[in-house]
This record gives sequence, structure tokens and C-alpha cells, in this order.
Amino acid sequence: MNVKYINPFITATQNVFQEFVGISLTPGKPSIYMPQEDANKFDVSGIIGLAGEVVGVVVISLPKIPALKVTSKLVGKEVKIFDDFVTDAVGEIVNIIAGNVKKDMEEFKIVISLPSIVKGNGHTLSWISGVPVIKIPFASEYGDFFVFVSLKDILGI
Repeated sequence: MNVKYINPFITATQNVFQEFVGISLTPGKPSIYMPQEDANKFDVSGIIGLAGEVVGVVVISLPKIPALKVTSKLVGKEVKIFDDFVTDAVGEIVNIIAGNVKKDMEEFKIVISLPSIVKGNGHTLSWISGVPVIKIPFASEYGDFFVFVSLKDILGI
């Protein structure tokens, strides 16, 4: 997968968390995702599908505590219960990130789906067969989380 697909997601994730949540993120080194390494680490994932000249999915996965803290910061009051309110907040963040990325990837003429949310301790995700999944770790004052990018340029550009 070309870095031209990865860099917009790193930049957009940092910018959205800074602007909307008010926290700084430190991205780690992207790597190929190995599901067995991250089993049972996530409690909520926001999923965005992309179609057009580039097809695939982008997922942001958070453990429970960072998800609660990010939601609390986003809404300006402490959120203690891991419920649909938290999953909606994660979905909104994913949607904003995807919208920002779309601007940076205009050359690919892509359409972005509404976010889907998967919630549950240790949930697993299925990926598009034959397309690598890049894992981008992010460290924050609220805990670590990951962005996964699995995109394929169907035009071969």
C-alpha cells in the first residue's frame, strides 16, 4: 500500500483530535496489522468504507477507558458509562476524520460511507481479502488507540 494512502489519515487524525477533542496525539510507526497481536485490546471501533477509484475501509479502534475519556472531553462533561453515547461519539470522530481525508484524496474521486460501529470487549473485524491492513498507533494523554487503513487503488495509480 502506498504511503499516499496512509499519510492523510495520520494528519487528519491528529488534526481532528486537536481541534475537536483538544488533545495532542503522537503517531507511532505504521506497520502491517497482525490480528493475533491485538486480540482483545479494543472495546469500540468506528468503521468507514471508501469506494470509487480507491476502495477499502478505515477503522479507528479504542479501548474502553480512552473512549470514555475522549467522549468526556468532546462533550465537556465526565462520561462514566460505556454506552451508545460513547459509540456515537466515536462514530462522529471517525466521520470527521474521513471527511478531512476525503479533501486530501480528491484526486481519487472517492465516496465515503456513513460510519458503522462495532462495540464489545475483544471484538474482531474482517478485512478485504488480499488487501494489506496498515496499523497506525497513536499515543495520547488518555491512552493509546489505533487507526487501521486497508485501501486499494483500483486504477493502479
